[in-house]
Amino acid sequence: MITYEDFEKVDIRLGRIIEVKDFPEAQKPAYKLIIDLGPLIGLKRSSVQLVGTYSKEELEGMLVACVVNFPSRQIGPFISEVLTLGFKNTENTGYVLVTPSKSTVALGDRLL
Repeated sequence: MITYEDFEKVDIRLGRIIEVKDFPEAQKPAYKLIIDLGPLIGLKRSSVQLVGTYSKEELEGMLVACVVNFPSRQIGPFISEVLTLGFKNTENTGYVLVTPSKSTVALGDRLL
C-alpha cells in the first residue's frame, strides 16, 4: 500500500499533443510526441506505443495526462522526458490514453 503522501509525489499534469511523428527505430510500434504542458513546464517529448490504437491525426491536438517528475528515459535514439499515461487496450496491442472528459482544464494543471 502507498500513502496519500506517496501519491502526492507523482506530478501528473495536463498537456496537449502538438506534434506526432513515426518512431521506426522503436522495438515495438510507437510514435514520438511533442506535448505542450503549459507555460510553467513548456514543451516535452514522449514516446508512446499507440500505433494501431490511434492515428497520428487523431493524436494531434488531444489532451493527455503526463507524469512530469520522472527522470528522462532513453528509448533507442530518442529521449522521452515525460510519461504519457494510458491503459493497455483489450487487444494488448497498445494503449488508450488518459484524457479529461471536458476541455475546461488549463494546460499544465496538476491532477489532484
